[in-house]
Amino acid sequence: MKLVFVDSFYWIARLDPGQHWHGKAREIQPRLMGVRLLTTYEVLSEVLAFYSRKGPILRRAAAEWIENVLSDPNITAVPQTKELFVAGFRLYKERLDKDWSLTDCISMVVMQRNGISDALTHGHHFIQAGFTILLQ
Repeated sequence: MKLVFVDSFYWIARLDPGQHWHGKAREIQPRLMGVRLLTTYEVLSEVLAFYSRKGPILRRAAAEWIENVLSDPNITAVPQTKELFVAGFRLYKERLDKDWSLTDCISMVVMQRNGISDALTHGHHFIQAGFTILLQ
């Protein structure tokens, strides 16, 4: 079964109808049937951080969304570990010429380790690293 990485960009766009990319995120949903999704706890933290300043309604919606992600048997969230942090940090230090966040670097390490080439994101960072983005 195909594995696709899910970045915070997709989760945010999918959750919030007010987001510019919401329609595109919903549009791609049928193509994900039969696909296993992989994300990280760092990515989920980014989603919660994004909605932390959006008021109680969206904070609640984000919390419920994350609970659904964590309970979905088709989605795997890779836990935070010291080893993964160090591997992501190493990539971060190696690519000082890029504006990749630490979370992006950890995501790229996870993608490489799992043989994943496709990411549900629009982030150019993933293109720079040689991955395919599915939101265009």
